[in-house]
Amino acid sequence: MKIMIVDDEVIIRNGLSTVINWEELGFTLLPPAASAEEALFRFRDEQPNIVLSDIKMAGMDGIAMASEMKRQSPDTEIIILTGFDTFTFAQQAIREGVSDYLLKSSRPEEIIMAAMKAKQRLQERWESNEEMSRGRSAFRDRLLERLAAEGTLSGQSEESADELLPRLRLTENRLSLQVLLLTAGGWGDRLEDLALARFAVANIVQEILPCETLLHKDKILVVLNQAAEAEGTTSSLETEFGRISRKLKCKLFVAAGSTVDSIEKLKRSCEEAEYAFAYRWIAKEDTFIPFESVKGRQGGRKVCSEEEETKLVSIAKSGSVIELRQWVDETVSGQLSDPEVTPDSLRAYLQSIILFGRRWLERVVSTVGEPSSLAELQRQDVHERADNLNPYETLFAPLKTIMDVYRETMSGERVSYIKRAIAYIKDHLDRNLTLQQVAKHVHLNPNHFSEVFKRETGLTYIEFVTKERIARAMELLDSTPMKVAEIAGRVGYEDVKYFGQLFKKTTGRTPSEYRDKR
Repeated sequence: MKIMIVDDEVIIRNGLSTVINWEELGFTLLPPAASAEEALFRFRDEQPNIVLSDIKMAGMDGIAMASEMKRQSPDTEIIILTGFDTFTFAQQAIREGVSDYLLKSSRPEEIIMAAMKAKQRLQERWESNEEMSRGRSAFRDRLLERLAAEGTLSGQSEESADELLPRLRLTENRLSLQVLLLTAGGWGDRLEDLALARFAVANIVQEILPCETLLHKDKILVVLNQAAEAEGTTSSLETEFGRISRKLKCKLFVAAGSTVDSIEKLKRSCEEAEYAFAYRWIAKEDTFIPFESVKGRQGGRKVCSEEEETKLVSIAKSGSVIELRQWVDETVSGQLSDPEVTPDSLRAYLQSIILFGRRWLERVVSTVGEPSSLAELQRQDVHERADNLNPYETLFAPLKTIMDVYRETMSGERVSYIKRAIAYIKDHLDRNLTLQQVAKHVHLNPNHFSEVFKRETGLTYIEFVTKERIARAMELLDSTPMKVAEIAGRVGYEDVKYFGQLFKKTTGRTPSEYRDKR
């Protein structure tokens, strides 16, 4: 807090400057002024908070100086020091806004006390003003948020709302309002970097465009006065936001609702902007998405294909994180390139892949009897919204967990080689699977493997494979409309006739009879 001493007597100026240690009291002592005219000349540039001045000086007196200072800066605290102990001087000083009146004969502690009281009054006013400002700002933010989300002024008149939201000109006869939702990035991935980018964008947007802005969670809410925009510029909004992006060297995504002609319809514009904002991860960076450009989309593919399932299982077994990342990038990019894709269809598609991977892993884990391996998997939420997160990471993270759990479950001494062999057999029932191949997979001599396998399962290798193939065929007959010939191929039998005979021998019915009587 800055204090200035004004007196035309050098001994008084120097005495007040040196006798009291102003710095220790929390003041910054400005160079003393030798006259009221000098003090006024320096006042605007140096902006003292407290002025300690004589009344009677050559030229302008202290009371006239105080009057002018209070006119320029009403918050300035002025303490008068004088050798005249008269009621008339005190009355006149108070009328001109002087805060305190002391005699030059006052002791230093009395002067200090007067200065500290002035400091306390200033701090109380500042805190009160700051609190009022915060309250007004918070009320303004709530009003803007409700205006956009509900299309209402929350009991406020348009005139009072105009004071808080002056750029929207809500009292004008012809309204043309539009809601925009923005997000900004490119300054770093830390939360503070993202917050700073949003703050910078919100400020420059309000400087450039006739609008009111609000930092709202991870977005910037903008209510734009399109009528004023049309008056002020012929450039498009997309062009304006491109300039902002280049000026701040950041990446912008802008979602725009339609322009409406009343406060009540603003809710619709806000809902449209929210819908368009959901395309954040579908669109490219530095993109302007109006609601009109996406409202007619029908949605892309919602279920992964059999080929994608097969490839995913192959990658999970390989344990290659690089290969998994590449597959995820290609798969998601393929979906994003579909001109009909929507956030809902993308989310459903990603979930179909994740759910398939989990069910596959559950089958493997149940085969080898390691249910505790699924604990990590169950802690993750399948239903994470893909429109709120980067879809590449939304898919990669759970698939990486599936790969890790599979590798941990199927490696080392935790699972016996017979259990690993059974899991391998169940996962390759559609292939010509020989005992030698399975023995090689678990690193055993075929003869030794055959003996141990029968001892552990109670069945020969051929009997076990046949039993599993017929069981899988029954599942497919129960749950799919696939033809019998197709099912035979899916469980490793190229000869449909032989498959039918084997199925009847095992179940007592042909495949068709089994399906009809289920």
